[in-house]
Order: sequence, then C-alpha cells, then structure tokens
Amino acid sequence: MWTTGTACPTPAASTATASVARSPQKTTTSASGNAITADLVAVLVAVTEGTPKIMTIAGGAALPSGPFEFSHRSLQTALRAWVETQTGHPLGYVEQLYTFADRGRSGDVKGPHSVSISYLGLTREDQVGESFEAHWSGWYDYFPWEDHRAGAPPFIAKLITPKLKAWAKSAPTPPLQRERWQRCAITFGLDERDWNEELVLQRYELLYEAGLIPEAGRAHGRDTAVVPGKPMTADHRRILATGLARLRAKIKYRPVVFELMPAEFTLLQLQRSVEALAGRLLHKQNFRRLMEQQELVEETGAMAADTVGRPAKLFRFRHGILAERAITGTKLPLSRT
Repeated sequence: MWTTGTACPTPAASTATASVARSPQKTTTSASGNAITADLVAVLVAVTEGTPKIMTIAGGAALPSGPFEFSHRSLQTALRAWVETQTGHPLGYVEQLYTFADRGRSGDVKGPHSVSISYLGLTREDQVGESFEAHWSGWYDYFPWEDHRAGAPPFIAKLITPKLKAWAKSAPTPPLQRERWQRCAITFGLDERDWNEELVLQRYELLYEAGLIPEAGRAHGRDTAVVPGKPMTADHRRILATGLARLRAKIKYRPVVFELMPAEFTLLQLQRSVEALAGRLLHKQNFRRLMEQQELVEETGAMAADTVGRPAKLFRFRHGILAERAITGTKLPLSRT
C-alpha cells in the first residue's frame, strides 16, 4: 500500500462533530472480542476555472464517508455505489489511498476501533448533482501554505518559519534540535532548499507535531490555531493531505488530469488546471511542447469563443494514448522559478 511520510499522532474530534460529519459505520467484532467499525472515506477532486476543489460535508468540516457493506463484491464497488447515490454521478478514475486504523481516531479512545479505507476519485464539478449535505470546498482553504503559484505565501516566512524554529529549539538536546530543524527545512523548503510540492502530508504532520494547527490542540483538549487553514473533524485533513500528495505525484507521470477536464478545452485551460493541482506554475512553452511530443491531445478543428483576444484552438484528450503511454509515462515541466 502506497503512502507518504510517517504517521503523526492522530487528532481527536468531539463526539458531536463526528456524529454529524460521518455516515454510520459498519461494526464487526475482532477475534479478541473488540468492536471494530469500518467505513469508506472519499477524497473527491474537481478543478473549476483554475480552482482545485474537494467534496466535503458538515459545512466543509469533513470528507464524505459511508459504511462498508459486506454485500459489495469489492471495496471499490462499495465506494462507487455510495458516491453515485450521494452525487448522482458515476465516478471515473478511482484509486485506493491508504487504510487509517489508529485507535482514538474518532475522539473516543474507549469506543470501537475505527478503520477508514480512503480513496481518491476524480470528477468534474458540473457532473455532480445537488446534494442536501455535500458541497465543494477549495482545497487551499485547508492547506493555504501549499499554493505557490504566485510565489511562496508570505506567512510561511513571517509565521510558520519562526514557529518551527522555536519548536526545533525546544527539543531537549542539540542533536534533536538539529534533527528537528533539518526536517523543517526539507519539508518547507527552508535554508535555500527547493520546495517539493509532493510533501503535502509531511508538512501537515510536521505542523501537527509542532502543535501549530487546531487538530493538535484538540487531541489535548485545548484550542490551537497558530497557522491559517480550515480544520476538519477527526483525522480527515490528514486523509485529505494524503490524497493531494498522491495526486500531485500522479499528474507528473500519468495523464489523470484529463479526468478533470471537459471534453474539449484549450491548452491554456489544461495548463491552468495542472498548475492549480500542483500549486506551482508551469513553463508555458515546455508544457505545449510536451503535449505535442507525447501526443496526449489532438485538435478538434473548433475554436474557443469565450477567450480574450485571438480565438484559441480547442483540443481533446486522445484516449488511445493510455495504452501507448502506459510504460513511458509523462513528466510535466513544473517551473522552478
């Protein structure tokens, strides 16, 4: 099973919040007689007009989740059925992320052992029907430090870096202090290190360990909101970070971004969508050259009518390329400037 980083202590949530945010879980009993609840959690991603979004419930405080039904022939079948019921739209691309099974994830350490099996799904916002509870939220509302399209957010240098330095210095011995700071520098691209857009989970876990986000304080019965970013119930923001890290890595070598695009699009729309997901700008000419070399798209013969200035050509994804490029992959030219 793929994952990134090391697991941080799992944040707890209030029972009231958890009951609203999560659908009923399937309860079974382990060989030792302990109760175990199992559910499926979905990280559903869309990109609309250059804005990456995720589907949330409970006013944006939780990811959609549903009970695992043993009647389904597979976990993915269960997830697809549940999402289609909730959104009215069958999922296209789906992959399993990780199984979260830390005790106390729901905030009740004495309650049943909660197991959540998480999935990443890609769709389009205009293909998901109106729902009583689910709605779309901007993913940078939860991880504002991850959007570097306009350069590094100023609060990283003004707020996060000083707090991380203080946390590193609070370690009991000089070797531990150096180890902590090295982790901070690598994770947040400090001390002239490059920013690695794929380290979403590691950054979240580091902020949690340093006690700089609300979930960290919640686990100890206190409020902590040093760093901006919308918190989520239980460990849903950790699950979300896992999904975003996976997608950022995936778009560099597999053409999954086309699952998020309309049937016809301009190359600029495609580039803006990739930039939105990566949180980084792309080199425009290298990106277009890559599209030509890899033959990922083809012209439709039509022109976009809603562009400013000269009409832009419309393209569509070449579905046959999936088989042709299954081994070679596609490396996107993320800008380092």
